[in-house]
Amino acid sequence: MTVYDVIVLAGGAARRLGGADKPGLRVGGRSLLDRVLSVCTGARTTVVVGGRRPTPRPVVWARETPVGGGPLAALDAGVRKTDQDIVLVLSADLPFLAEKTVHSLLAAARSDHREGAMCTDPDGRDQPLVAAYRAEPLRRELALLATEHGHLAGLPLRLLTGELDLARVEAGPLASFDCDTWEDIAAARARIREHGTVLNEWITAAKNELGIELDVDTDVLLDLARDAAHGVARPAAPLTTFLVGYAAAMASRGKSPEAAAEAVSEAARKAAALALRWQEEADTGSGDGTT
Repeated sequence: MTVYDVIVLAGGAARRLGGADKPGLRVGGRSLLDRVLSVCTGARTTVVVGGRRPTPRPVVWARETPVGGGPLAALDAGVRKTDQDIVLVLSADLPFLAEKTVHSLLAAARSDHREGAMCTDPDGRDQPLVAAYRAEPLRRELALLATEHGHLAGLPLRLLTGELDLARVEAGPLASFDCDTWEDIAAARARIREHGTVLNEWITAAKNELGIELDVDTDVLLDLARDAAHGVARPAAPLTTFLVGYAAAMASRGKSPEAAAEAVSEAARKAAALALRWQEEADTGSGDGTT
């Protein structure tokens, strides 16, 4: 596993959003910043460059000089608070960034003959704020740019990436989808409600809200809810799944997340078998002498 730090750039004026607090805007019930933080939980140090705000896990805060000085100034402020050899760099407005993309970037940046890796979108455009950089060359080029120009404020990112030997990582069309306008926000909110993705989005949001780090087989729980609703009564579905969660929590108290996930599966199996027995009784009737 690659050891790394992460810098999340959460500043900027958000002019195309009318000056709204872009990192705090919600997509799928979670702020854009929280969604980005959720895909880099393996970082040793997480630095957020921007105004302080509540976050679901501890972070280190930094601020660029001057405030609003642009991505290079923000990156310089963030890298000063990191100490690992590889630094993941992300903007805070990536609602669909996935852990798979993060892992691909880290693996590519680990290559001995490269100075980092960054995503390219389906049109071949580089995405320097969806990238992983080796810390030493990153610090070197930032220092050289600051010396050459006298400052980093307002300088374009291409001045940095043009001097680094970076691998390109092709990602899906959503990996670098960012939210610069209200139209982008509306499109992101609509996309997560599409059939085939809405359930996973909801489960992830609910676990985040409840502070749960647990991977369970949702198909098992859905099957249980179906059996309870069909074999007993419709209101039995949510009540039964609640009881399963409670039973699993009691059975796995003090144990690992893996043990908790297994406890959920076992409790769901028992409850589903009970619901099926109820259904069998309804199908066969109560007066035929069966037991």
